[in-house]
Amino acid sequence: MIAMNRDRELLAAFLATLGAEQPRIPEALLKAVSEVPRRMFVPVDVDDPYEDRPAPIDCGETMPGALAAVRLAALLDVEPEHRVLEIGTGSGYVTALLARTALHVTTFDRYRRLVERAAQRFKQLGITNVSSFFEDGREGYVAGSPFHRVIAHAAFPAPPRQFLEQLSPQAVMICAIGPGDGEQTLVRLSKVGSRFEREEIGRVRYQPLAFGKAEVL
Repeated sequence: MIAMNRDRELLAAFLATLGAEQPRIPEALLKAVSEVPRRMFVPVDVDDPYEDRPAPIDCGETMPGALAAVRLAALLDVEPEHRVLEIGTGSGYVTALLARTALHVTTFDRYRRLVERAAQRFKQLGITNVSSFFEDGREGYVAGSPFHRVIAHAAFPAPPRQFLEQLSPQAVMICAIGPGDGEQTLVRLSKVGSRFEREEIGRVRYQPLAFGKAEVL
């Protein structure tokens, strides 16, 4: 009970921090943050689930800090009728936030363990509008297209044009562009006709998008 009360206090403080963000965090996303207990997604030894620093998860991967995760979701500007494609399920926290604000989320991860554990969390939370796949997702998902929003938690060497035909008009994609061995630029790519318009968000360090399923995990 003490731990639950403390998490409520930490959530209240985090929501207050989000309320001061500029640009403003959409109300639907703030509601999603309040409904999705981040404690379910972070490692058991994390004292404050809403701290803003990356946390290690299974399979040698990491999940973004709480503020970074919400900012990523906010950049997508998801509407209730949107279909979202996510490359890199990870813990499933960002997936869950998007599912609370979108019509449907299709999410891919190359690690079976991450896919299965995230799916268990979605079930516990009563989230039924997520389709999870054990694949790398590097070519998108033609069968589920067109998508209104795409987020890839990975770096591409150049804007990933393979996604263009799977996007609806005026669709948006968030990803990192740059070399796999250093800093990259987080970008917001907007589909305009048969090309992307690029808006640079900031500097990040993402892993390059890996090829194929993980053989062991």
